Amino acid sequence: MDHVPPLTRCHSDRVVAGVIGGIARRYGWSSTVLRMLYVVGSVLSAAFPGILVYLVLWVLLPDGD
Repeated sequence: MDHVPPLTRCHSDRVVAGVIGGIARRYGWSSTVLRMLYVVGSVLSAAFPGILVYLVLWVLLPDGD
């Protein structure tokens, strides 16, 4: 069985707190594409829910590498 990295904030691929980088690393996605999708989704939802979700994940996700 393949080793799947845990869901943590990523220090090596961070722009603000490493939340999106950690999610991208966990699932093997491109962090750049995921960041673009997150920003577009946040803007289309009036930005507030996206910012709130990011802040909650920042608090809940443990530090990674």
